Amino acid sequence: MKNNKSYIGITFIILVFGIFVVPKIIDRISNDTITEGNRLNKIKIGVLTTNTDSGLVKFSKVPEFNFRNQDSLELGNSFFKGKVYVVEFFFTTCPTICPIMTESMLQIEDKFGDLDNFAIASFTINPVYDTPSILKEYIATHGIKSKNWQMLTGNHDDIMKLANKGFNLYAAMEDKAPGGFEHSGMFALVDKNGFIRSRKDEYGNPILCYRGITESSKDELGEVIDTSYHQLTELKQDIIKLLKE
Repeated sequence: MKNNKSYIGITFIILVFGIFVVPKIIDRISNDTITEGNRLNKIKIGVLTTNTDSGLVKFSKVPEFNFRNQDSLELGNSFFKGKVYVVEFFFTTCPTICPIMTESMLQIEDKFGDLDNFAIASFTINPVYDTPSILKEYIATHGIKSKNWQMLTGNHDDIMKLANKGFNLYAAMEDKAPGGFEHSGMFALVDKNGFIRSRKDEYGNPILCYRGITESSKDELGEVIDTSYHQLTELKQDIIKLLKE
């Protein structure tokens, strides 16, 4: 009798697992979704195809956008059509990671900035302060030379939506954060047709975006326990691949 009760209990557990858990697993496989965690957010994005000429994964297309650049010109997706471009979200008064991101992006500009089929898009997440004239001053101060490096400002909500939903790059207002904002230190890579692209990691998983900075995790005593290095070398390699597609 005791054994019969055990079998009934095990059967019930299996039945519950089949009803509630298995459908969720099947749903994730069917939708081909990926969830990646970092210190700021979880990224969820659909993979369109991994079968490409360059071997890079193709994600969703960049949503339509239209903002003003450093010259107060209206600029949108059409400007970047036919160009491989790298995307970041930053703000000019950022006291922490933005200066490092800019230095990293300058390395990208140094290698590809003279090409007509390459561009950089830097979207400010503090558009109230970062007017076109402020962005133009930032360009001059940091020695940015490429005519295809566009710094874009506009409606705050539209920019935040583009960052978080369009590119899966975290950005948010946060009073307690240095400068009043939190944002990702990652760069997104976009192909000539406006699709977000990336390579896979050593386990065969798409990396989604590229680290523009080197980050270290510390324990309670302040000791470094893990370091994630920037991925500029990988980004440069993948830009070259997309330029050849």
